[in-house]
Amino acid sequence: MVKFILKIFFTAAVILGLARLLPGVKIDSYWTAIIVALVLAVLNAFIRPILIFLTLPATLVTFGLFLFVINAGIILLDAYFVHGFHIDNFWWALVFSILLSVILSFFDGLEKQQEHKSE
Repeated sequence: MVKFILKIFFTAAVILGLARLLPGVKIDSYWTAIIVALVLAVLNAFIRPILIFLTLPATLVTFGLFLFVINAGIILLDAYFVHGFHIDNFWWALVFSILLSVILSFFDGLEKQQEHKSE
């Protein structure tokens, strides 16, 4: 549970940083970023698998590139539900989702590497 909470706080920090970096993404406060991270976790856990299943033919035809569209859609859905989080358009959502995924994957890899060294 502590690991999940720390991951939410770290994700919120990355979201806040990306919002300051990207002009098409706006966020009100760090508390809003925490809510965005929580809603994103819920959407990724429940909605994303359903969308992946429903769009499997498009994903296969595009060799997986359609997953970027799904990720951007999840970000736009998150912005719809969370007041104080605004994405200007689909393209900013796409850039935001790609950068968020890359940064979180990088740090997740570092964490796993650290766990492997400590064993």
